[in-house]
Amino acid sequence: MAVASGGLRRCWRPAAALHRAAHTGRAEPLRAEDLAERLRARRSEEEKREVSDDHSPRFLLSQTPLDPARRRLRELAELSERLQRVHPNVLAKALRRGAVYQDEEIVVINKPYGLPVHGGPGVKNSVADVLPILAKMLEDMKAQPLRLCHRLDKETTGLMVLARSEEAAEKIRLLFKTRQVEKVYWAISVGVPDPTEGIVEIPIVEKQVQSHQPHYKVSPASSIPPFNPPLFAPRLHPLVPLQMTLAPNYRLAPEDGKVLKIRKNRHAESAVTRFRVLGSSSACSLLELQPITGVKHQIRVHLAYGLGCPVLGDHKYSHWSKLAPQKLPEITLKRLKLAQSKARHVPLHLHALRLSLPLRQRVDLFCKPPPFFQKTLKKLELDVADK
Repeated sequence: MAVASGGLRRCWRPAAALHRAAHTGRAEPLRAEDLAERLRARRSEEEKREVSDDHSPRFLLSQTPLDPARRRLRELAELSERLQRVHPNVLAKALRRGAVYQDEEIVVINKPYGLPVHGGPGVKNSVADVLPILAKMLEDMKAQPLRLCHRLDKETTGLMVLARSEEAAEKIRLLFKTRQVEKVYWAISVGVPDPTEGIVEIPIVEKQVQSHQPHYKVSPASSIPPFNPPLFAPRLHPLVPLQMTLAPNYRLAPEDGKVLKIRKNRHAESAVTRFRVLGSSSACSLLELQPITGVKHQIRVHLAYGLGCPVLGDHKYSHWSKLAPQKLPEITLKRLKLAQSKARHVPLHLHALRLSLPLRQRVDLFCKPPPFFQKTLKKLELDVADK
């Protein structure tokens, strides 16, 4: 039986054992449970030091604070986790404080890093979940829920348009679909595109990839056979991981290098992205991007596979045929003060910077990048003073 006293843990031993130890002059061998307890205590202390940051009371008790680069990565990971743990009311208040623009038709929010737009397996909070609460905070308790008009990836930050009514939502969605909305993103890429300005016009299709992580999909209740109870419970099915990839219409003949037209993939979607290098340093670049079309993960795929310059922190599209952490150049790791083994924690540096909406009058919106994005620019010495 173990008794804790004054922070020390003592284990009861039989009197005979104490008598033997006293007469032999040797300590009794450490028991397995004592050793396990010591290891658990040591691991607990290490975890406390790892998790602590300068916004936590525990950080003040830690005698060995993390270096700034690792602490920022930990803060972002914790932010993403907290967004899933907080009460929906708290999340709605945070989105309201970050609102960039609102009128009688739309509300534009600054979507934070790590917040998914839609719900799904393992997702407790999403933008869609808090739309009814957010609408009431912005207007009154009788307000209709806000409507989604487009999507952003979970790790993408920046401008996101919500509509106050279904009529307004349909109008905004049509503007996006017919390419009347001007969208400008900023991204930090690994590598420098050559040429430094141009248009990527390569169709995109979904494909299977290798991954060490399990992936699942949820079957809706309606798809479950009627005599297989419970009828209303969704099920999880193993799912081969998928990602988007290029489906080019042309290729080079290996014999003579001639351009040959390829039979079009019927599942591929047309995708067009305009890009421009704003600055480059430390084997990285700051890019201005304008997606002309709106295919899933279009910017990330075009940069990674079309230009060979993936978005910094994009661990999904940094390898052609597998899901694995991104490998960074030595100079980039040095500037970020990171080891390659920690590169898997680098967040996606993709931000929806500007939107221009042709409503009754043109609405031009701007949202500066989040602090972690700006700190990375500074560390990599990417000067954006005149951008």
